[in-house]
Parts: sequence; structure tokens; C-alpha cells
Amino acid sequence: MENEPDHENVEQSLCAKTTEEELNKSFSLEASLSKFSYIDLDKELEFKNDLIDDKEFDIPQVDTPPTLESILNETDDEDESFVLEDPTLLNIDTIDSHSYDTSSVASSDSGDRTNLKRKKRLPDSFSLHGSVMRHSLLKGISAQIVSAADKVDAGLPTAIAVSSLIAVGTAHGLALIFDQNQALRLCLGSTSVGGQYGAISALSINNDCSRLLCGFAKGQITMWDLASGKLLRSITDAHPPGTAILHIKFTDDPTLAICNDSGGSVFELTFKRVMGVRTCESRCLFSGSKGEVCCIEPLHSKPDLKDHPITQFSLLAMASLTKILVIGLKPSLKVWMTFPYGRMDPSSVPLLAWHFVAAHNSVNPMLAFCRGDVVHFLLVKRDESGAIHVTKQKHLHLYYDLINFTWMNSRTVVLLDSAEKLHVIDRQTQEELETVEISEVQLVYNSSHFKSLATGGNVSQALALVGEKACYQSISSYGGQIFYLGTKSVYVMMLRSWRERVDHLLKQDCLTEALALAWSFHEGKAKAVVGLSGDASKRKAVVADRMVEILFHYTDRALKKCPDQGKIQVMEQHFQDMVPVIVDYCLLLQRKDLLFSQMYDKLSENSVAKGVFLECLEPYILSDKLVGITPQVMKDLLVHFQDKKLMENVEALIVHMDITSLDIQQVVLMCWENHLYDAMIYVYNRGMNEFISPMEKLFKVIAPPLNAGKTLTDEQVVMGNKLLVYISCCLAGRAYPLGDIPEDLVPLVKNQVFEFLIRLHSAEASPEEEIYPYVRTLLHFDTREFLNVLALTFEDFKNDKQAVEYQQRIVDILLKVMVENSDFTPSQVGCLFTFLARQLAKPDNTLFVNRTLFDQVLEFLCSPDDDSRHSERQQVLLELLQAGGIVQFEESRLIHMAEKAEFYQICEFMYEREHQYDKIIDCYLRDPLREEEVFNYIHNILSIPGHSAEEKQSVWQKAMDHIEGYADTQKPFLDRVCGLRELVSLKPCKAAELVATHFSEQIETVINKLENQLLLFKFLRSLLDPREGIHVNQELLQISPCITEQFIELLCQFSPTQVIETLQVLEGYRLEETIQITQKYQLHEVTAYLLEKKGDVHGAFSIMLKRLQSKLQEITHQGETTREDPSLKDVEETTVETIALCQRNSHNLNQQQREALWFPLLEAMMAPQKLSSSATPHLHSEALKSLTMQVLNSMAAFIALPSILQRILQDPVYGKGKLGEIQGLILGMLDTFNYEQTLLETTTSLLNQDLHWSLCNLRASITKGLNPKQDYCSICLQQYKRRQETADEIIVFSCGHLYHSFCLQNKECTIEIEGQTRWTCYKCSSSYKAGKLSENSSEVKKGRITPSQMVSNIELLLIISSSLKLVKMSPSCHPSKGDPAVKKATSEPVLDPQQIQAFDRLCRLYRGSSRLALLTELSQSRGSESYRPFSGSQSGPASHSIFQNENFQLQLIPPPVTED
Repeated sequence: MENEPDHENVEQSLCAKTTEEELNKSFSLEASLSKFSYIDLDKELEFKNDLIDDKEFDIPQVDTPPTLESILNETDDEDESFVLEDPTLLNIDTIDSHSYDTSSVASSDSGDRTNLKRKKRLPDSFSLHGSVMRHSLLKGISAQIVSAADKVDAGLPTAIAVSSLIAVGTAHGLALIFDQNQALRLCLGSTSVGGQYGAISALSINNDCSRLLCGFAKGQITMWDLASGKLLRSITDAHPPGTAILHIKFTDDPTLAICNDSGGSVFELTFKRVMGVRTCESRCLFSGSKGEVCCIEPLHSKPDLKDHPITQFSLLAMASLTKILVIGLKPSLKVWMTFPYGRMDPSSVPLLAWHFVAAHNSVNPMLAFCRGDVVHFLLVKRDESGAIHVTKQKHLHLYYDLINFTWMNSRTVVLLDSAEKLHVIDRQTQEELETVEISEVQLVYNSSHFKSLATGGNVSQALALVGEKACYQSISSYGGQIFYLGTKSVYVMMLRSWRERVDHLLKQDCLTEALALAWSFHEGKAKAVVGLSGDASKRKAVVADRMVEILFHYTDRALKKCPDQGKIQVMEQHFQDMVPVIVDYCLLLQRKDLLFSQMYDKLSENSVAKGVFLECLEPYILSDKLVGITPQVMKDLLVHFQDKKLMENVEALIVHMDITSLDIQQVVLMCWENHLYDAMIYVYNRGMNEFISPMEKLFKVIAPPLNAGKTLTDEQVVMGNKLLVYISCCLAGRAYPLGDIPEDLVPLVKNQVFEFLIRLHSAEASPEEEIYPYVRTLLHFDTREFLNVLALTFEDFKNDKQAVEYQQRIVDILLKVMVENSDFTPSQVGCLFTFLARQLAKPDNTLFVNRTLFDQVLEFLCSPDDDSRHSERQQVLLELLQAGGIVQFEESRLIHMAEKAEFYQICEFMYEREHQYDKIIDCYLRDPLREEEVFNYIHNILSIPGHSAEEKQSVWQKAMDHIEGYADTQKPFLDRVCGLRELVSLKPCKAAELVATHFSEQIETVINKLENQLLLFKFLRSLLDPREGIHVNQELLQISPCITEQFIELLCQFSPTQVIETLQVLEGYRLEETIQITQKYQLHEVTAYLLEKKGDVHGAFSIMLKRLQSKLQEITHQGETTREDPSLKDVEETTVETIALCQRNSHNLNQQQREALWFPLLEAMMAPQKLSSSATPHLHSEALKSLTMQVLNSMAAFIALPSILQRILQDPVYGKGKLGEIQGLILGMLDTFNYEQTLLETTTSLLNQDLHWSLCNLRASITKGLNPKQDYCSICLQQYKRRQETADEIIVFSCGHLYHSFCLQNKECTIEIEGQTRWTCYKCSSSYKAGKLSENSSEVKKGRITPSQMVSNIELLLIISSSLKLVKMSPSCHPSKGDPAVKKATSEPVLDPQQIQAFDRLCRLYRGSSRLALLTELSQSRGSESYRPFSGSQSGPASHSIFQNENFQLQLIPPPVTED
């Protein structure tokens, strides 16, 4: 953002000035200020800063600049409270009781309800922008206002107008005129005239400050000559009588003025002088009958803008209660724009303000208008045709209501809210710069004039409501200053210069904030800048000098305020908070000379401050933002970190510093002793241009242990890695650890490093040292990485003679070192030849390698005498072939040796080159690490396109051979298979999936070839059992029933316990043949299952009954056994299975057939109990009684209770009168009956209570009155009682929002459901905009409409009532399926979506599952499944049962067991 001087460019002296001097200077520089305003606009337009001379603006020179200490020690006069010389002047008792309503809103509760609803607050901006506004009390004017009210009965002040003079109107009709020195020049009017005209309600001074217009509360207007004090005109007929003058404004034409009265009308006043007679002609511009205007503002242009093309129109802005208008008075009256407000708070004040701004490459007037909490900006400009166009600019949203708007300059505006707080706003960024409380002003309000109390209060209620906060005549702006008229004082506000803002922060002891603010001025990012002139470099220089002064003071303050006593940590924390600020700003200002001389010398006086200072330099050094450190500071820096044992930091600092000024040897010694290898290399390279010495020092450390075959320590490994990286950087022309080697040194460094590496012996070689020690050491340390370094270097070499010689020389040395020695692993040798293969495969290769060496490597890797490192050898050879080394070998010999060494991946690589994919299958099968991958390989070859038909056929045949067991012993070893079980035995599921996918027509052939029964069983289970997880469509396989039955027979042999589970999911088998198979293997439960599936229920029951009887006989005749005998568990399991069989089939049987099932079962269970006498009970009698009771409970659901009792009593054993034996059974049945009856009664009672409670709540809610949140419509914002339309209805929602029905219809807040119109709340449904309202019908179906969206709860009750009626019509019992009439009558009722919605809302009243849902599931379970969820005889839980819900907390106690 550009810095702009804006209206005030006088640099204030650092010493405090009196308010009188400031005001005097402001008035004396009026012409310069207006001229500067135009220059400011032109500067914005050109987007550059013009050089402005001090002489042009008469900026005074300061002889002796004040010091910082004098500024901080002087008193702040502007912040002192105002004390009058004569305290009696403010005596409240002397104030005339005939005063008007001029009390301050903030001093007495204004009752602004809009402020009560504000919640948003902006953060305090003092620390960011400082104090932007300077406010001062005009003591002279204030004292004389109070004195005039006391001594001449002038009354309280009512209006103010400011030009080069200050005019103050009073309640008794006097106009007090003050000059720039606050001296009273004129007192116009008299109290007698004031008694006739009333209070002065408006004032206006023309441009040349020669005339004063006064408007009075009773409607008269007077014009005064400000030079002589004579009354020139007294106008009484300019507007309708009986209305007060609210506004009177001179235009740029001194003969033309505008007035606005309390009737809302606007009049044009034209002053003429004919034959020495002064006249005034009035013309009505706007009638109050069309809308009351309460604010007018003519466009005033500065002298430098008098030739602007838009000034010829003499524009006037008017604000009524509903809209604003912009009209042109010249050359003829014309309305140029009308802009409606929209809905506003009726008590808010309309505001208008003009200002010229630079926008769109031109300077044009901008009109700001606001009402409430939104400010709109309208740009007005004239086009080439002469027409005026108004465009709306970005508007400003606030969190407070405004009562005044003032332009300070084109970018800064000052707003006054209804709580009498000033807000300084940057218009472009909409950022709030400062907030000032001015309640001490006791601002004068114009409420009495808006109510026209002097003429009987004949104004509209709307205008009177606006007048409650009107203060139009109490605030006047001129020359970049704002004057506020209070009941006893006048205050002036102005923007501080940039120096004042910085100095103000210094006085508040906010040095850090002052530096931040000054830096924002330096960078041109500050807002509301005043006093910075000249081009950018000149402004930066001025601000930088001021920042340096502050930094010196900041440094002294940091040292003085350091705690003398206490822990060292406290001192460190103090300086850590202070010193970084000094370092930051010195470096930002690029004043390293200041930082490392004066600042460092000051901070060095304190050892703690010195240490913190040095530590602050570290991040700047590491980021290369700080270069050119002095030698002394650099030395102190290294010593400081070394003393604190921060050697890693020392190393990081050294590699970023220019260490040529230090003692190189001392630094190298320190680095070597502390293992700072990066720093040591850096010092050698940068300090001495020495690149070989660091390598020699590192080689001396890592070479001995490597030559001795010892394991390196972690420290030695780090050194070796750094050595490799260092060599790589040198050969690549890069500096280590960062940067680049100077271009002129790059060839020299490369040659030096190569010569060093290929040395035959080291400098201090012992007689035992092997040749080429450096190459040998690096190969032993990390062969692969060293060869990678060489490969990168070879790529950078140019094809000159020297480069070719170096490459060949290195390769010869590598071969001589590695091939002629046996102390290298196969992996290391392979890396070398892989490296060579890659180099030889390059198109521009110039290397020569004897092919015999590759054969030797092949022999070495495929050596059959050494089985160690098999995988490593194979991988090395594979990498060698892939790198291009295959051209060095004879392929047939390579395949032969690979087969011999069992390198199956090598064989695969070679076969794939020759497209012999069928042989690759053998490679997979022979490789134990990859044998399971053969299935995916076969599938890919047969499925993926890209292979020829012949290739796929060969693979298909090879796979069939392995599946079917084809083998040819005459074929080579790899071509022979391992037997017919190979693929199937490897992984049956994968083999089955492969067969099903690609060999579906050969399934029977494959099965016939598999002679191993267990293998065949696994294969068939994977193929047929869907639970095995193979994804094959069983219908496409077309497997014959014989194969399925063969699988079932194998299943009976190998896994008899899983037969039933498998049959339940298996398809395609024949029942008769399968039954024969299960009978063959005596699997009685499976046979019973198949018979039941066949429909032979009694046959299945007979098998289960016989099995049960045999189990009962076993436990009856066995001796003394434990309670946990396995045979007893078999009886319990068999009993449960038999009961389940009876339950599953009883639904489809008649009564006689049911008895044929259940009574034999009951007889079988009671038979063992008959054999045992009561005297000698059987060991398992209690368990048998429990099982018998379980049978009886299960029977009760299908057999009538009298039939059961009759059958028991007719038994021959119990017919002899021994009822005691069956007493327990009968009592248990009766207890169960009582339990179920009690449960039914309880649940019915609970349901009735819940339904009654729900209906009562719904009835109470629909009869309860609704309480609206407000008394106005939420759409049109008008009070509902003010609407005159008789057909308009008031709609109140349960959420509290109130609307007119017409407003809701206009917003389309209706829904048509089944021909009925439903209303929806506009505000509550605002989240469903953009088409969501059209989807409400679908929302109703889903039950997501909120209660506030439904108009009436009566409808909800009706919906629920209709739903309950439908529920009552539903049947309570389940008749037989054979009666179609009954079936039709008892069909389940269908609820419409609205009823479902209502019922869901009823269910949501409960936290858990509704009891109605519980009873519904209970009835369905009894009617269809015929099992009780609480009895132990149920076969399994129902799917998605409500009883499985985690919220189901109903715990029921089972019926008691009656003991004998």
C-alpha cells in the first residue's frame, strides 16, 4: 500500500505542542492542505510517489533536535484531563432550564437495542498500528462557551461549523465566532431574537469564509457578514412555516445554498442583489410528502479541482428514510441516481459524505452513505457524452450502528457509533486501526430539532425516531481535522504524524511495538500514514534513522532492566526476550556495521547478554542471510558454542562462514578433536584450497581395520560414508558439504582426486601394504556405493583423450584388485561386473574389458563346490545379465551352468528372452521360494493379451501335464515333473481356481487322474465348496452330480463333522444317492437332514428318535460317572436337535401329525425316569427332568395343554395314582403359563401408559401459545401491526419467528403435500437454499423435517391418530393361510410418508427401542417362527432382532424351577 501524506504533511517536533499552536498552524496552512489533497489523489492515480520539497509545504526547520530521553521524560499534555481556570464556569445550577435535548448518549443510557444484540468484537489494534488519532480539548473555546451561557444567557451550544473560523450556535439564538487562536471575534444575534426564532439548529460557512448561514428551530434563516458582523438577510419564507431547519449548506457557488426542514422537504436558496437590495429565491427540490429527507450533502471541490468536469453539475446527495438520491442542480435540475436502502432499523441515522478519490485511472468523487451497520460506497463519474454514471463499490460491514461518518483522506475514514466510540477504518482493507472512547465530550444531539419541539412537535413518528441519535450539527470536519461539539466543550481530532505515532508508543514504554510500527512505515505497509514525504528511498532513510535511535535506547534499556540478583536462568530469559529484537531489526535495516560494532560492544558488557547475542546469530548464519561477520565476533561465536559443548552447532556454523580470517590450523585441530569432519573438510577446501589432505586423514582411520578384516565402529562408518560423499562431490564439481567449487578449480580438483585414488601406494606405506590401497579400501568399505560414484563421474566426463585414459585406468585397477583376490564376496564381485556391463552397454563406450574375465566370473558365481550364498550369487548374476552383461556370455553355456547351479531365476530370464514360457513353469516348480507363484504366472500367460496362440497352447499343455501327472523320464531333468500331485498338492485352492478358469472342460479328466483320495478330496472341496473363497461361477462349470456325490463321499470319510454344514451350501447333488452314501457311513444326523429336505419328516424324526433312545439307554445302564460325562452332553445335543426338527416342521402339519412327532419324543424322555424308582433315583435324573421340561415347553407352542396333560395321565405307569412323579412337570408348565400371562399384561399396560403420555404431550403442545422472538416480520423487518393489508395474515412458528403470509409467499416458503399447503420457516430453512426447498417432499419421506418447519402440531396429532387407527385395524392373531378372505383382510396396512414421519417422531421420544416395536417382534416371533425369545428351545436368534440391540436393557427373570 502506498504511503500518503493526506491532508497533513507537517512533521511535528518531538516536544509537545500546545493545542492552540496546533490549531493555529492548521488554519494557517489551509491553502497548502487543500493543494496537497489534490497531489495525494494524483499520486494514487499514477501509482508512484512524487518528490515533495519541504519548501513547497513550508515545513519548518528544527534548530536543535530533541533527544530520545527528552521525549520520553516530557509530559503528555494531550492525555491530561481538562481543568478550567474558573471551576464555577461549569456549575450545573447556572445552566438554563430552557435547554434543549443535548445530553450525551453515552453518559446516559441511550437504550440502543441494536448494541445489545452485537456479539462480534474486533481485536485490539493498538499494538499493531499504535495510536492513530490525536484528540485535544480546545480550552479557550470551551471556556468561552460555558462563560457565554453563564454571563450573557447564550444557552447551551447546539451547532458548530468550521472553516478558517469556528462558528458555534447556541440554544438562545446566538452565534459565537472564534478565530484560529480561539479568540472570540464576533457574537452574532441576540437573546431577544433567539426568543423569537428559537435555538440555532444549523450553521454553514461559505468557501471564502465571508458569509455565515444560520438556521433556527422555528424555521427562520439568517445570513451574516463574517468580516463586519452585519446581518445581511433574514429569511422567513424560504420553506413552509412551523418546521425547524435541520440542515443548511452552502454549495461551491456562493449564491446557492440548500436547506432541509423537519417536514422532510429540501429547498434551493438562490441569493441575489438587485439595485442594492439583497433577495432570496426559494425553490422546492424535494417534497416531504414523497418521503422525508433527513440528511443532505452537496459536493464540495477543492480549489485545485474546480475545473473537474463533474463540478459543473453542482451535485447534491439527499437521504430519506427509504432511499438516497443524487441530483444535479446545474445546468438544470436532474435526478442522476436513486438507491433504495432495503430493510433497516427504523431508529438508525442516515449518513452521507463526499470525497474525491483516485480510482480506475481517474480522480472522481465518491459518496459514502450508511444507515445502521453497513457503509456503501458509490463512485460518481462523467462519461464522454456528458452523462453521469454511479457505480457501487465494495461495501463495509460493521458490528455497530453509526451516527457519524467522516472522511479523513481518500483511504482513511472515521466512524462514530451509537455508543460514542470512534473507529478509525482503512477503507481499502476494511481494517480497524483504532478505537477511541469520546463519551467525555458529552456530545450534543439534535433530537429536539428533529422532533420540532419549538414549533409544537408536528413531525412524523419515523423522523422523530431517527432524531433520537441525530448529531449532524455537532460534528464538523475541515482540513483533516474533526471538531466535536459537547455541551460544555469543543474537541478536535486529527491523524497523528508517523513520528507522533512512534513516539506515543515510546511514551507508553512499548518499544517493541514502536519498532514494529516504524518498520511498517519503512516497508510502506502502514495505514493512515501522515508526514512521510519524498520518494521511497528518502522515506526509508528517514524512518531508518529513527529506528536506529530507538534501537540504541532499546539496547540501553535491556541492559539497565536486567535483574541484578537471582538465578542465571532469569537473566537468560530476559535477554532472550530483548536481544533477538535488536539483531532482527539491525539485519532488516542492513546495518551490520551497527550490529557488530556499537550494539555488540554494548551487549558485551554483560556476559549473559553477549552469549544470547551470539546464539541469535545462528539461524541467520545457517540460512545464509548473514555474511561478512567480523573476525572478533566469529571467534567469540565459535568459542561460545565450544564452551557450551554444542559441537554440532559449531560444525553447522563453520560450513556457512567465511573462515579465511581465522587461525586455520587451530580450527582444523578443533574440528578433528571433536569429530567435526564436515567442518574440517570445509576449512581445508575454503581456507587453503586443499582437497586431498582431508581424504588422507580419513583414509588413515578407516583403512587399518578394513585391511585387518575387523568390523568398523559406528564412528568409522560415519567417516567412511562422509569420505564417499566427499569424493563424489569433488568428482562432480560440487563443494562439500554445500555449494559449488569455483569453475576454474573444477578440472584441477578432479585430476587431483583421480591421481590420489589410483596411487600405487600411500605416502607412508609399510612394506606389507598391498597395491592400490585407496581403491581397495573403498571397495571393501562399500563396493556398490563406490562404483555408483564412479558411474556418475563417468557420465560427467567429456570424450577427450585424458578422460578416456582415466576411465580405462580405473577399470583396469578395479579388475586387478578384485579378480586377483579372493577376499571379496560374490556380491562385491557381481557389483563390479554389473558396473562394467552397464558401462560396456553404452553406445559411446570406449572401455575395453577382456571377455575371459566375464567367463571367470560366471564360473565363480555358478561354482557347484560352494553352496554358500546361493541366493546372493543368483541375484548378482541376474543383475549382471539385466545390466547388459548377457552379451558377454554364450547363452547355451549360461543356461547349462544355471541349471547345474539351480539358478532358476536365471533360467527364467533366459527362457523369457527366447519366449519358451512353458519351460518357465518348471523353473517356478523347482524353486522352493517361488513355487506358489506358478499359478499366477500360468493365469497371466493364458489371460493377458500379447502372447501368440502357439505360446499359450504350449503353456496350457504344460500345465495340463503337471495337473494330470504326465511325465517323460527321457526328457532332461528340468522337463520332468515330480508326479501327478504337483500343482494340486502344492496349493489345492489355487489349483482348483486355475482348473475352473482355464481347464473347465477337462475337470473330469483331471479328477480321474488324481488317484490319491486325500488329494482329490482337497481339490474337490476347493472346487465345489463356495466357502473356500475361489471366485468362480458354479453354473458355468457344469459339474455333473456324480462329481458332487463323489466329493460328499470323500467328505464323509475325511471330515464327517462338516457334512451337514457343507450340504447346506452345496448344490447339484441327488438326494437318494446322497442318502445312501450317508447311510453307508452311518451319519444319522446327516441322513435325518436329507430326509427332512426330501420331505420325509417322520423318517427323519424316526432316525433322530432312535439315536436319542440309544443315547438314553447308554446313560441309563452305565455305572457311577461324573456329572460332566460326555454321554450326557450327547443326550442334550441330540435332544436339542430333535426339538429343533419338530419345531421346524410343526407349522406345516395338522394336529394329529404334530402329536405323532411330539408325544413319542416326550415318551422317550420320560421312559428312563419310569425305570428308576423314587427311592433310588438315577444319577442323571435331574438333568433328564430338565430336558423333559424343555420338551414340554417346546410342545406347548404346538400341542394344546389339555392334550399334554391327558396323555401324561393316561400313561400306565402314572395311571396307578402316582401323581407325585409328574407333579414337578405339571407345576413347571403352570408356572410358565403364569409367567407369560404376567409378561403380556405388563407390556400391554406399559404400552397404554406410553401412548397416553405421548398423546397428552402432543395435545398440550398444540394448545400452548407460541411466543414470537420479535414484534416484526423476519423478512420485511416491518412490525406486523403496521401492515395495512386486510388479507395479510400473521404466521408464527414454534421456533419463534414471525412472518407476514405475503412475505412467505414471495419467498416461496410453501410445500404442496397431497393438495394441502404447508408453510416452512424462511430463516430456519435457509440452509436448504439453492434448490433444497424443492426437495422437501423427499425429506418428508426420510423424516428429516425439523419441528420448526411444520406449521401446526395439530396436523402431527391427526397424523399420529390416523396411524394408530391403522395399527388398531391390524390383526392380533395369525389365521391359517388357506383362507383367502381372511388373508386379504389381515394384510399389513401401508402408511403414507407423512404418517411414517409422525410415527418416527413419536418413537424418538424414547431413548431406547419403543415398547411397541418389542411387542411387534414378539407377536411376529410367536406367529411365524413359533418360538419364544426367552425360552431355551429357540433354534437361533432372528436376524436384525431388536433384542440384539445394544440399547435393549430389558432383563427378564426366567420362571422358577420347582424342586421335588
